[in-house]
Amino acid sequence: MAETHALRRNALGLGGAVIMSAALMGPAVSVYFNPQVVAANAGAATPLVFVLALVVMLVLASSIMEMARTFPGAGSFYTYVSRGIGARSGFVTGGLMFIAYGLLVPAELALIGTYAEGILAGYGVHISWIVISAAFLVLMVFLSFRGITGSLKTAAILFVVEVAVIVLLSAIVLAQGGAHGLTLEPLSPASSPNGLSGLALGMVFGILSFVGFEAATTLGEEVRNPHRNIPRGMFLSLLLVGAIYLFTTYSEMIGFGTDGVGKLVKDAAPFNTLAATYAPWLELLIGLAGVSSIFAVTMNANNGVVRILFAMGREGMLPPVLGRIHPVHRTPANAIWLQAAVAVVFTFGVGLLAGPFNAYIYLGSILTLAIIPVYILTNIACMRHFSGPGRAERTLWRHVVLPVLGILLLGIPIYGQVYPVPPAPLNTFPYIVLTLIAVMAGIAFVLGRKRPELLKRAGAVLATGGVDDAVLEQDSAPVGSGAR
Repeated sequence: MAETHALRRNALGLGGAVIMSAALMGPAVSVYFNPQVVAANAGAATPLVFVLALVVMLVLASSIMEMARTFPGAGSFYTYVSRGIGARSGFVTGGLMFIAYGLLVPAELALIGTYAEGILAGYGVHISWIVISAAFLVLMVFLSFRGITGSLKTAAILFVVEVAVIVLLSAIVLAQGGAHGLTLEPLSPASSPNGLSGLALGMVFGILSFVGFEAATTLGEEVRNPHRNIPRGMFLSLLLVGAIYLFTTYSEMIGFGTDGVGKLVKDAAPFNTLAATYAPWLELLIGLAGVSSIFAVTMNANNGVVRILFAMGREGMLPPVLGRIHPVHRTPANAIWLQAAVAVVFTFGVGLLAGPFNAYIYLGSILTLAIIPVYILTNIACMRHFSGPGRAERTLWRHVVLPVLGILLLGIPIYGQVYPVPPAPLNTFPYIVLTLIAVMAGIAFVLGRKRPELLKRAGAVLATGGVDDAVLEQDSAPVGSGAR
Protein backbone atom coordinates (compact mmCIF):
# COMPACT_ATOMS: atom_id res chain seq x y z
CA MET A 1 0.00 0.00 0.00
CA ALA A 2 1.43 3.39 -0.93
CA GLU A 3 2.52 5.56 2.00
CA THR A 4 0.05 8.25 0.94
CA HIS A 5 -2.75 5.82 1.83
CA ALA A 6 -1.52 4.78 5.30
CA LEU A 7 -2.75 6.15 8.62
CA ARG A 8 -0.36 6.68 11.57
CA ARG A 9 0.51 3.31 13.13
CA ASN A 10 0.53 2.54 16.88
CA ALA A 11 -0.70 6.03 17.72
CA LEU A 12 -3.06 4.78 20.47
CA GLY A 13 -3.39 2.10 23.13
CA LEU A 14 -6.30 0.48 24.98
CA GLY A 15 -7.08 3.76 26.76
CA GLY A 16 -7.46 5.53 23.43
CA ALA A 17 -9.89 2.87 22.22
CA VAL A 18 -11.97 3.18 25.39
CA ILE A 19 -12.07 6.98 25.17
CA MET A 20 -12.95 6.90 21.45
CA SER A 21 -16.02 4.78 22.17
CA ALA A 22 -17.00 6.22 25.57
CA ALA A 23 -16.65 9.84 24.52
CA LEU A 24 -18.66 9.25 21.34
CA MET A 25 -21.52 7.86 23.43
CA GLY A 26 -21.38 11.20 25.28
CA PRO A 27 -22.63 10.41 28.79
CA ALA A 28 -23.42 14.00 29.67
CA VAL A 29 -25.22 14.87 26.45
CA SER A 30 -27.19 11.62 26.66
CA VAL A 31 -28.37 12.13 30.23
CA TYR A 32 -29.03 15.84 29.59
CA PHE A 33 -31.21 15.48 26.50
CA ASN A 34 -32.37 11.87 25.99
CA PRO A 35 -34.23 10.97 29.24
CA GLN A 36 -36.94 13.55 28.68
CA VAL A 37 -37.59 12.08 25.22
CA VAL A 38 -37.63 8.56 26.67
CA ALA A 39 -39.87 9.68 29.55
CA ALA A 40 -42.48 10.96 27.08
CA ASN A 41 -43.10 7.29 26.23
CA ALA A 42 -41.83 5.22 29.18
CA GLY A 43 -42.72 7.61 31.99
CA ALA A 44 -41.05 6.96 35.35
CA ALA A 45 -39.57 3.72 33.97
CA THR A 46 -36.98 5.73 32.02
CA PRO A 47 -33.97 4.32 33.97
CA LEU A 48 -35.24 0.82 33.17
CA VAL A 49 -35.16 1.68 29.46
CA PHE A 50 -31.47 2.52 29.76
CA VAL A 51 -30.83 -0.79 31.55
CA LEU A 52 -32.63 -2.69 28.80
CA ALA A 53 -30.73 -0.76 26.14
CA LEU A 54 -27.43 -1.69 27.82
CA VAL A 55 -28.39 -5.37 27.80
CA VAL A 56 -29.21 -5.17 24.10
CA MET A 57 -25.94 -3.41 23.32
CA LEU A 58 -23.86 -5.92 25.33
CA VAL A 59 -25.41 -8.77 23.36
CA LEU A 60 -24.77 -6.94 20.09
CA ALA A 61 -21.22 -6.12 21.15
CA SER A 62 -20.33 -9.80 21.27
CA SER A 63 -20.58 -10.29 17.50
CA ILE A 64 -18.99 -6.93 16.78
CA MET A 65 -16.05 -7.72 19.07
CA GLU A 66 -15.56 -11.06 17.35
CA MET A 67 -15.42 -9.43 13.92
CA ALA A 68 -13.20 -6.60 15.19
CA ARG A 69 -10.79 -9.16 16.62
CA THR A 70 -10.66 -10.97 13.28
CA PHE A 71 -10.78 -8.03 10.83
CA PRO A 72 -9.39 -4.87 12.45
CA GLY A 73 -9.35 -1.96 10.02
CA ALA A 74 -10.51 1.60 9.41
CA GLY A 75 -13.56 0.32 7.52
CA SER A 76 -15.25 -0.99 10.70
CA PHE A 77 -18.69 -2.56 9.98
CA TYR A 78 -18.16 -2.01 6.28
CA THR A 79 -15.22 -4.41 6.45
CA TYR A 80 -16.97 -6.95 8.69
CA VAL A 81 -20.08 -7.27 6.54
CA SER A 82 -18.09 -7.35 3.30
CA ARG A 83 -15.99 -10.23 4.58
CA GLY A 84 -18.82 -12.07 6.33
CA ILE A 85 -21.68 -11.70 3.85
CA GLY A 86 -20.43 -10.10 0.63
CA ALA A 87 -19.36 -6.91 -1.03
CA ARG A 88 -22.82 -5.68 -1.99
CA SER A 89 -24.02 -5.97 1.60
CA GLY A 90 -20.79 -4.28 2.67
CA PHE A 91 -21.51 -1.37 0.36
CA VAL A 92 -24.98 -0.92 1.87
CA THR A 93 -23.46 -1.17 5.35
CA GLY A 94 -20.92 1.52 4.55
CA GLY A 95 -23.70 3.76 3.30
CA LEU A 96 -25.77 3.22 6.44
CA MET A 97 -22.75 3.95 8.62
CA PHE A 98 -22.17 7.16 6.75
CA ILE A 99 -25.80 8.13 7.36
CA ALA A 100 -25.60 7.27 11.07
CA TYR A 101 -22.23 8.81 11.87
CA GLY A 102 -22.67 11.57 9.31
CA LEU A 103 -26.00 12.72 10.78
CA LEU A 104 -24.71 12.46 14.34
CA VAL A 105 -22.28 15.31 13.64
CA PRO A 106 -24.90 17.89 12.51
CA ALA A 107 -27.32 16.68 15.19
CA GLU A 108 -24.74 17.45 17.87
CA LEU A 109 -23.68 20.72 16.25
CA ALA A 110 -27.29 21.95 16.25
CA LEU A 111 -27.67 20.84 19.86
CA ILE A 112 -24.49 22.53 21.08
CA GLY A 113 -25.62 25.76 19.43
CA THR A 114 -29.02 25.90 21.08
CA TYR A 115 -27.76 24.66 24.46
CA ALA A 116 -24.87 27.13 24.63
CA GLU A 117 -27.19 29.90 23.44
CA GLY A 118 -29.47 29.22 26.41
CA ILE A 119 -26.59 29.15 28.88
CA LEU A 120 -25.18 32.45 27.64
CA ALA A 121 -28.62 34.06 27.68
CA GLY A 122 -28.83 33.24 31.40
CA TYR A 123 -25.80 35.48 31.90
CA GLY A 124 -27.14 38.27 29.71
CA VAL A 125 -25.07 37.35 26.64
CA HIS A 126 -27.14 36.86 23.50
CA ILE A 127 -25.45 35.02 20.62
CA SER A 128 -27.41 33.13 17.97
CA TRP A 129 -27.10 29.34 17.97
CA ILE A 130 -26.07 29.62 14.31
CA VAL A 131 -22.91 31.53 15.24
CA ILE A 132 -22.10 29.13 18.07
CA SER A 133 -22.64 26.02 15.94
CA ALA A 134 -20.51 27.49 13.15
CA ALA A 135 -17.67 28.23 15.59
CA PHE A 136 -17.65 24.65 16.90
CA LEU A 137 -17.78 23.33 13.32
CA VAL A 138 -14.60 25.24 12.49
CA LEU A 139 -12.91 23.96 15.66
CA MET A 140 -13.94 20.39 14.80
CA VAL A 141 -12.37 20.61 11.34
CA PHE A 142 -9.19 22.13 12.75
CA LEU A 143 -8.74 19.35 15.32
CA SER A 144 -9.51 16.68 12.70
CA PHE A 145 -6.69 17.97 10.50
CA ARG A 146 -4.29 18.01 13.44
CA GLY A 147 -4.66 14.25 13.85
CA ILE A 148 -6.40 11.56 15.87
CA THR A 149 -4.01 11.73 18.83
CA GLY A 150 -4.72 15.40 19.54
CA SER A 151 -8.45 14.90 19.02
CA LEU A 152 -8.58 12.02 21.47
CA LYS A 153 -6.51 13.85 24.08
CA THR A 154 -9.03 16.67 23.91
CA ALA A 155 -11.90 14.18 24.06
CA ALA A 156 -10.34 12.43 27.06
CA ILE A 157 -10.10 15.68 29.02
CA LEU A 158 -13.68 16.65 28.16
CA PHE A 159 -14.93 13.14 29.01
CA VAL A 160 -13.35 13.12 32.47
CA VAL A 161 -14.76 16.58 33.26
CA GLU A 162 -18.30 15.81 32.12
CA VAL A 163 -18.48 12.47 33.93
CA ALA A 164 -17.14 13.96 37.18
CA VAL A 165 -19.72 16.76 37.11
CA ILE A 166 -22.81 14.68 36.31
CA VAL A 167 -21.88 11.93 38.78
CA LEU A 168 -21.28 14.52 41.50
CA LEU A 169 -24.66 16.18 40.96
CA SER A 170 -26.41 12.80 40.83
CA ALA A 171 -24.80 11.79 44.13
CA ILE A 172 -25.93 15.07 45.72
CA VAL A 173 -29.52 14.53 44.54
CA LEU A 174 -29.61 11.01 45.95
CA ALA A 175 -27.93 12.07 49.20
CA GLN A 176 -30.71 14.64 49.70
CA GLY A 177 -33.39 12.04 48.96
CA GLY A 178 -34.67 13.69 45.80
CA ALA A 179 -38.22 14.97 45.64
CA HIS A 180 -39.91 12.22 47.68
CA GLY A 181 -37.20 9.85 48.86
CA LEU A 182 -35.53 6.85 47.24
CA THR A 183 -37.62 4.16 45.54
CA LEU A 184 -37.16 1.29 43.09
CA GLU A 185 -40.22 2.38 41.10
CA PRO A 186 -38.10 3.81 38.21
CA LEU A 187 -36.76 0.28 37.61
CA SER A 188 -40.20 -1.34 37.34
CA PRO A 189 -41.93 -2.01 33.98
CA ALA A 190 -45.22 -1.12 35.69
CA SER A 191 -44.02 2.49 35.86
CA SER A 192 -44.41 2.83 32.09
CA PRO A 193 -47.80 4.47 31.45
CA ASN A 194 -47.81 3.08 27.92
CA GLY A 195 -46.80 -0.43 28.88
CA LEU A 196 -44.39 -2.39 26.72
CA SER A 197 -45.03 -0.10 23.74
CA GLY A 198 -43.77 2.85 25.79
CA LEU A 199 -40.63 0.92 26.76
CA ALA A 200 -40.08 -0.14 23.15
CA LEU A 201 -40.43 3.36 21.71
CA GLY A 202 -38.29 4.76 24.51
CA MET A 203 -35.56 2.29 23.59
CA VAL A 204 -34.99 4.14 20.31
CA PHE A 205 -33.38 6.92 22.32
CA GLY A 206 -32.01 4.46 24.84
CA ILE A 207 -30.06 2.80 22.04
CA LEU A 208 -29.17 6.21 20.60
CA SER A 209 -27.45 6.92 23.92
CA PHE A 210 -25.14 3.94 23.30
CA VAL A 211 -24.56 4.56 19.59
CA GLY A 212 -20.85 5.15 19.33
CA PHE A 213 -19.66 2.24 21.47
CA GLU A 214 -18.35 0.75 18.24
CA ALA A 215 -16.33 3.87 17.41
CA ALA A 216 -13.08 2.16 18.42
CA THR A 217 -13.49 -0.20 15.45
CA THR A 218 -12.55 2.65 13.09
CA LEU A 219 -9.12 2.83 14.77
CA GLY A 220 -8.01 -0.60 13.55
CA GLU A 221 -5.01 0.84 11.72
CA GLU A 222 -3.96 3.28 14.46
CA VAL A 223 -4.28 1.27 17.71
CA ARG A 224 -1.53 -0.93 19.13
CA ASN A 225 -2.46 -4.63 19.07
CA PRO A 226 -5.89 -3.96 17.51
CA HIS A 227 -6.96 -7.64 17.66
CA ARG A 228 -7.03 -7.33 21.46
CA ASN A 229 -7.43 -3.65 22.28
CA ILE A 230 -10.38 -2.81 20.01
CA PRO A 231 -12.73 -5.54 21.38
CA ARG A 232 -11.66 -4.76 24.95
CA GLY A 233 -12.10 -1.05 24.36
CA MET A 234 -15.69 -1.51 23.19
CA PHE A 235 -16.61 -3.84 26.07
CA LEU A 236 -15.08 -1.65 28.77
CA SER A 237 -16.63 1.52 27.36
CA LEU A 238 -20.10 -0.09 27.36
CA LEU A 239 -19.80 -1.18 30.99
CA LEU A 240 -18.45 2.20 32.06
CA VAL A 241 -21.04 4.32 30.26
CA GLY A 242 -23.88 1.92 31.09
CA ALA A 243 -23.12 2.28 34.80
CA ILE A 244 -23.06 6.07 34.41
CA TYR A 245 -26.44 6.05 32.64
CA LEU A 246 -28.08 3.89 35.29
CA PHE A 247 -26.79 6.03 38.14
CA THR A 248 -27.56 9.40 36.58
CA THR A 249 -30.97 8.63 35.03
CA TYR A 250 -32.13 7.05 38.28
CA SER A 251 -30.96 10.15 40.13
CA GLU A 252 -32.69 12.36 37.56
CA MET A 253 -35.99 10.56 38.04
CA ILE A 254 -35.65 10.66 41.84
CA GLY A 255 -34.78 14.34 41.65
CA PHE A 256 -37.94 15.21 39.71
CA GLY A 257 -40.01 12.58 41.54
CA THR A 258 -41.88 9.72 39.93
CA ASP A 259 -44.95 11.97 39.91
CA GLY A 260 -42.99 14.74 38.18
CA VAL A 261 -42.52 13.01 34.83
CA GLY A 262 -44.55 15.70 33.09
CA LYS A 263 -42.15 18.37 34.32
CA LEU A 264 -39.17 16.31 33.16
CA VAL A 265 -40.64 15.81 29.69
CA LYS A 266 -41.23 19.56 29.25
CA ASP A 267 -37.81 20.57 30.60
CA ALA A 268 -35.31 21.41 27.85
CA ALA A 269 -32.37 21.15 30.29
CA PRO A 270 -33.41 18.95 33.25
CA PHE A 271 -29.91 18.59 34.70
CA ASN A 272 -29.65 22.37 34.91
CA THR A 273 -32.95 22.33 36.78
CA LEU A 274 -31.63 19.69 39.17
CA ALA A 275 -28.51 21.77 39.79
CA ALA A 276 -30.60 24.86 40.53
CA THR A 277 -32.73 22.84 42.97
CA TYR A 278 -30.18 20.69 44.78
CA ALA A 279 -26.75 22.33 44.22
CA PRO A 280 -26.93 25.90 42.84
CA TRP A 281 -23.15 26.23 43.04
CA LEU A 282 -22.88 23.54 40.35
CA GLU A 283 -25.06 25.31 37.75
CA LEU A 284 -22.20 26.79 35.74
CA LEU A 285 -20.20 23.55 35.81
CA ILE A 286 -23.26 21.60 34.64
CA GLY A 287 -23.59 23.95 31.69
CA LEU A 288 -19.91 23.68 30.79
CA ALA A 289 -20.02 19.89 31.14
CA GLY A 290 -22.94 19.78 28.73
CA VAL A 291 -21.09 21.84 26.14
CA SER A 292 -17.91 19.76 26.53
CA SER A 293 -19.85 16.50 26.21
CA ILE A 294 -21.66 17.58 23.06
CA PHE A 295 -18.40 18.68 21.46
CA ALA A 296 -16.63 15.46 22.46
CA VAL A 297 -19.39 13.48 20.73
CA THR A 298 -19.14 15.74 17.70
CA MET A 299 -15.38 15.29 17.39
CA ASN A 300 -15.41 11.54 17.79
CA ALA A 301 -18.34 11.07 15.42
CA ASN A 302 -16.46 13.12 12.87
CA ASN A 303 -13.28 11.07 13.42
CA GLY A 304 -15.27 7.91 12.82
CA VAL A 305 -17.11 8.93 9.68
CA VAL A 306 -14.10 10.43 7.91
CA ARG A 307 -12.27 7.12 8.41
CA ILE A 308 -15.19 5.23 6.90
CA LEU A 309 -15.10 7.57 3.88
CA PHE A 310 -11.32 7.15 3.73
CA ALA A 311 -11.53 3.33 3.73
CA MET A 312 -14.23 3.24 1.05
CA GLY A 313 -12.34 5.74 -1.11
CA ARG A 314 -9.10 3.81 -0.72
CA GLU A 315 -10.81 0.62 -1.89
CA GLY A 316 -12.51 2.34 -4.83
CA MET A 317 -16.05 2.06 -3.46
CA LEU A 318 -16.17 5.86 -3.41
CA PRO A 319 -14.07 8.32 -5.46
CA PRO A 320 -10.37 7.49 -4.85
CA VAL A 321 -9.69 11.11 -3.92
CA LEU A 322 -11.30 10.36 -0.54
CA GLY A 323 -8.59 7.78 0.12
CA ARG A 324 -5.76 10.30 0.11
CA ILE A 325 -3.84 11.31 3.21
CA HIS A 326 -2.55 14.77 4.15
CA PRO A 327 1.25 14.62 3.58
CA VAL A 328 2.10 16.37 6.86
CA HIS A 329 -0.55 15.44 9.41
CA ARG A 330 -1.25 11.92 8.03
CA THR A 331 -5.01 12.53 8.26
CA PRO A 332 -7.72 11.79 5.64
CA ALA A 333 -7.97 15.42 4.46
CA ASN A 334 -10.48 15.09 1.61
CA ALA A 335 -12.80 12.93 3.69
CA ILE A 336 -12.67 15.60 6.42
CA TRP A 337 -13.73 18.31 3.95
CA LEU A 338 -16.58 16.19 2.58
CA GLN A 339 -17.98 15.47 6.04
CA ALA A 340 -17.67 19.16 6.95
CA ALA A 341 -19.82 20.05 3.93
CA VAL A 342 -22.44 17.46 4.94
CA ALA A 343 -22.45 18.90 8.47
CA VAL A 344 -23.06 22.41 7.18
CA VAL A 345 -26.03 21.33 5.04
CA PHE A 346 -27.83 19.33 7.74
CA THR A 347 -26.96 21.43 10.79
CA PHE A 348 -28.22 24.69 9.37
CA GLY A 349 -30.72 23.27 6.87
CA VAL A 350 -32.73 21.20 9.36
CA GLY A 351 -31.96 23.57 12.23
CA LEU A 352 -33.39 26.59 10.44
CA LEU A 353 -36.45 24.71 9.19
CA ALA A 354 -37.41 22.80 12.34
CA GLY A 355 -35.42 24.51 15.11
CA PRO A 356 -32.05 23.35 16.47
CA PHE A 357 -33.39 21.06 19.22
CA ASN A 358 -35.85 19.42 16.83
CA ALA A 359 -32.93 18.95 14.45
CA TYR A 360 -31.27 16.90 17.19
CA ILE A 361 -34.45 14.85 17.77
CA TYR A 362 -35.17 14.21 14.10
CA LEU A 363 -31.62 13.49 12.98
CA GLY A 364 -31.08 11.36 16.10
CA SER A 365 -34.13 9.24 15.28
CA ILE A 366 -33.05 8.70 11.68
CA LEU A 367 -29.45 7.81 12.54
CA THR A 368 -30.62 5.29 15.16
CA LEU A 369 -32.85 3.61 12.59
CA ALA A 370 -29.93 3.61 10.16
CA ILE A 371 -27.48 1.99 12.59
CA ILE A 372 -29.88 -0.81 13.61
CA PRO A 373 -29.63 -2.60 10.20
CA VAL A 374 -25.83 -2.28 10.48
CA TYR A 375 -25.91 -4.13 13.79
CA ILE A 376 -28.21 -6.78 12.29
CA LEU A 377 -25.98 -7.30 9.25
CA THR A 378 -22.90 -7.57 11.46
CA ASN A 379 -24.54 -10.32 13.51
CA ILE A 380 -25.37 -12.18 10.30
CA ALA A 381 -21.81 -11.64 9.06
CA CYS A 382 -20.45 -13.06 12.32
CA MET A 383 -22.53 -16.22 11.96
CA ARG A 384 -21.57 -16.68 8.31
CA HIS A 385 -17.85 -16.10 8.82
CA PHE A 386 -17.53 -18.47 11.75
CA SER A 387 -19.55 -21.13 9.96
CA GLY A 388 -17.24 -20.80 6.94
CA PRO A 389 -13.67 -19.47 6.82
CA GLY A 390 -13.49 -19.03 10.61
CA ARG A 391 -15.09 -22.37 11.49
CA ALA A 392 -11.99 -23.54 13.38
CA GLU A 393 -12.67 -20.86 16.02
CA ARG A 394 -16.45 -21.28 16.08
CA THR A 395 -18.34 -21.66 19.36
CA LEU A 396 -22.10 -22.18 19.66
CA TRP A 397 -22.59 -19.43 22.25
CA ARG A 398 -20.55 -16.58 20.72
CA HIS A 399 -21.14 -17.30 17.04
CA VAL A 400 -24.73 -18.60 16.95
CA VAL A 401 -26.76 -17.95 20.12
CA LEU A 402 -25.66 -14.38 20.86
CA PRO A 403 -25.91 -13.16 17.23
CA VAL A 404 -29.44 -14.60 16.89
CA LEU A 405 -30.45 -13.11 20.24
CA GLY A 406 -29.01 -9.74 19.21
CA ILE A 407 -31.07 -9.69 16.03
CA LEU A 408 -34.24 -10.56 17.94
CA LEU A 409 -33.62 -7.88 20.57
CA LEU A 410 -33.23 -5.23 17.88
CA GLY A 411 -36.83 -5.92 16.93
CA ILE A 412 -37.91 -4.08 20.10
CA PRO A 413 -36.97 -0.52 19.03
CA ILE A 414 -38.11 -1.25 15.47
CA TYR A 415 -41.51 -2.27 16.82
CA GLY A 416 -41.62 0.87 18.94
CA GLN A 417 -41.10 3.04 15.87
CA VAL A 418 -44.03 1.63 13.91
CA TYR A 419 -46.63 0.64 16.54
CA PRO A 420 -48.41 2.52 17.84
CA VAL A 421 -47.77 4.99 15.04
CA PRO A 422 -45.75 7.92 16.45
CA PRO A 423 -46.62 11.52 15.57
CA ALA A 424 -45.35 13.21 12.41
CA PRO A 425 -42.65 13.49 11.24
CA LEU A 426 -41.34 10.58 13.38
CA ASN A 427 -43.77 8.23 11.65
CA THR A 428 -42.04 8.82 8.30
CA PHE A 429 -38.48 8.10 9.42
CA PRO A 430 -38.57 4.27 9.16
CA TYR A 431 -39.73 4.58 5.55
CA ILE A 432 -37.05 7.17 4.76
CA VAL A 433 -34.39 4.75 6.00
CA LEU A 434 -35.96 1.84 4.06
CA THR A 435 -35.91 3.97 0.91
CA LEU A 436 -32.24 4.81 1.43
CA ILE A 437 -31.45 1.12 1.91
CA ALA A 438 -33.27 0.26 -1.33
CA VAL A 439 -31.36 2.96 -3.24
CA MET A 440 -28.00 1.79 -1.90
CA ALA A 441 -28.87 -1.84 -2.61
CA GLY A 442 -29.71 -0.87 -6.20
CA ILE A 443 -26.38 0.92 -6.61
CA ALA A 444 -24.55 -2.09 -5.17
CA PHE A 445 -26.37 -4.41 -7.58
CA VAL A 446 -25.38 -2.30 -10.59
CA LEU A 447 -21.76 -2.14 -9.38
CA GLY A 448 -21.74 -5.90 -8.96
CA ARG A 449 -22.81 -6.29 -12.57
CA LYS A 450 -20.69 -3.61 -14.22
CA ARG A 451 -17.69 -3.16 -11.87
CA PRO A 452 -17.34 -6.43 -9.91
CA GLU A 453 -13.65 -5.76 -9.28
CA LEU A 454 -14.62 -2.88 -6.99
CA LEU A 455 -16.97 -5.03 -4.94
CA LYS A 456 -14.43 -7.85 -4.69
CA ARG A 457 -11.99 -5.47 -2.98
CA ALA A 458 -14.53 -4.44 -0.34
CA GLY A 459 -13.27 -4.95 3.17
CA ALA A 460 -9.88 -6.14 1.96
CA VAL A 461 -7.80 -3.59 3.84
CA LEU A 462 -6.98 -5.02 7.25
CA ALA A 463 -4.79 -3.66 10.03
CA THR A 464 -1.74 -3.81 7.73
CA GLY A 465 -3.39 -1.40 5.31
CA GLY A 466 -2.94 -3.90 2.47
CA VAL A 467 -4.96 -6.51 0.61
CA ASP A 468 -4.64 -9.96 2.10
CA ASP A 469 -3.74 -13.06 0.11
CA ALA A 470 -7.26 -14.52 0.24
CA VAL A 471 -8.72 -11.54 -1.56
CA LEU A 472 -5.92 -11.50 -4.11
CA GLU A 473 -6.71 -15.14 -4.85
CA GLN A 474 -10.40 -14.26 -5.25
CA ASP A 475 -9.46 -11.60 -7.79
CA SER A 476 -8.40 -14.33 -10.17
CA ALA A 477 -11.56 -16.37 -9.62
CA PRO A 478 -14.94 -15.90 -11.34
CA VAL A 479 -17.38 -13.53 -9.67
CA GLY A 480 -19.74 -15.59 -7.61
CA SER A 481 -21.36 -15.51 -4.22
CA GLY A 482 -18.75 -13.15 -2.85
CA ALA A 483 -20.53 -10.14 -4.36
CA ARG A 484 -23.88 -10.19 -2.65
